[in-house]
Amino acid sequence: MKKIIMGAVIACLPFTASVYAQPQNGGTINVVVQPEPPSLMIGMYSNGTTQQVGGNIFEGLMRYDKKLVPHPLLATSWENSEDGKTWTFHLKEGVVWHDGQPFTSADVVFSIDVLLRETNARLRTSLAFVDSITAPDDFTVVFKLNQPFGPFIRLFEVGTTPMLPKHIYEGTDFKMNPANHHPIGTGPFVFKEWQKGSFIHLAKNENYHVKGLPHIEELYWHVIPDAASRSVAFETGKIDVLPGGSVENFDVPRLSELDNACVTTDGWEFFSPHAWLWLNNQEGPTADKRFRQAVMYAMDREFAKSVLWNDYGKIAKGPVGSKTTFFDDTLPEYEYNPKKAKALLKEMGYDGTPVRLMAMPYGETWQRWTEVVKQNLEEVGIKTKLVATDVAGWNQKISDRDYDISFTYLYQYGDPALGVSRTYLSSNMAKGSPWNNAEGYVNKQVDQWLNEAAVVFPDSKRAELYSKAQHQLVEDVPVAWLMELEFPTIYNCKVQNLVDSAIGINDAFGTAWIKQ
Repeated sequence: MKKIIMGAVIACLPFTASVYAQPQNGGTINVVVQPEPPSLMIGMYSNGTTQQVGGNIFEGLMRYDKKLVPHPLLATSWENSEDGKTWTFHLKEGVVWHDGQPFTSADVVFSIDVLLRETNARLRTSLAFVDSITAPDDFTVVFKLNQPFGPFIRLFEVGTTPMLPKHIYEGTDFKMNPANHHPIGTGPFVFKEWQKGSFIHLAKNENYHVKGLPHIEELYWHVIPDAASRSVAFETGKIDVLPGGSVENFDVPRLSELDNACVTTDGWEFFSPHAWLWLNNQEGPTADKRFRQAVMYAMDREFAKSVLWNDYGKIAKGPVGSKTTFFDDTLPEYEYNPKKAKALLKEMGYDGTPVRLMAMPYGETWQRWTEVVKQNLEEVGIKTKLVATDVAGWNQKISDRDYDISFTYLYQYGDPALGVSRTYLSSNMAKGSPWNNAEGYVNKQVDQWLNEAAVVFPDSKRAELYSKAQHQLVEDVPVAWLMELEFPTIYNCKVQNLVDSAIGINDAFGTAWIKQ
């Protein structure tokens, strides 16, 4: 019988006690990872699957419940000064890295102020508000801000600000460090083996800093390239957990009805995944705003939502998701209107120059979506040439702005200052990352609104500024917004306490256990 878990109570966030009275120890959980991540080094790669696996090896200072309230993890407590510009964090004592070295405040300062400031484009936007990070002793870290920054306290989950070992990375070429292939964290699981194209093996951290955790002995992430085979693996019991997005949406209804199958859409509250088309604003036909507007009118997004996504999710109105703070529901909408699209193309004098349309290499649903968009565009006279690539190649092409139109989805992290502004600020458009302003959009007025909105008080003023920015962005169409995605996680009901935080599978297995 199918069991649907919706809106479950979030418990045991500090990794201290289980929501269940008598969790059982032992056993192995087998999980699908799709696609195979390019790396497990969560501090340098923001791919969803890198975060899924790496989030169980590394840790942040905090965990967050589904209302985005922070709970202690590597930090036990924190306080803010009256002027809002000084944050003091007190760290947990007795924590060790997987190689046995102690975790201290020096690791926090190095991780955030040195390594991540260089390698994490999204975090770097927020760190612009941080003047200094100091460690007065081994278990205290002080952040001095140049002005109050409203969403600062939401920066410290593992995917945004993972803690990384200073003694391993200091003085090295971060991207070439051998530890990137054998990650060393403080999390509940240690890296054991990665057989490329087959599986990633994690094992219980016997020296984990939370007594009694984890319950699971071993965790295998299986690479199964074929979508049908992933579904069969769950049906036959080889796989226990299908993370959201790891099977094609058309298989979700059937798999959900299997005996002993549980389904949840929880665990995405922090991310609010937003899908869109990157549109190269710097060159080619896509550099013309009228062409970008025509793309919006040309797409039948309702068809894609219904047919490709089984009505999981909703049509995106603009740059801010409806579950994200400061969403403006008064935005004008781009309806499916091929006639308007053709008129805009005629007005700009589009000469039929073909554009490259790059699929996202995350499975058949994305490939089908690419084909639907290709058909939509060609119906209004936009000639397209499909480009196929793997995950690493996709990352590189987006980073180099070597594309015309490409699919993506990015996380919003609960506040526009954390997950939205990074895509549109002209100060964040340098090549080299597929998760910043990779489209090359420049609007100095939008820059001003977004920068002011990140720091101004009270929230009513932030809302006013974000509203102005959203309306201008919808006019400029720097990217073509598609859908606010929902990814159901399907799992064997013997796996207990699977999703207990706002980032779901990404830090789930520290408290999960198997009902024997």
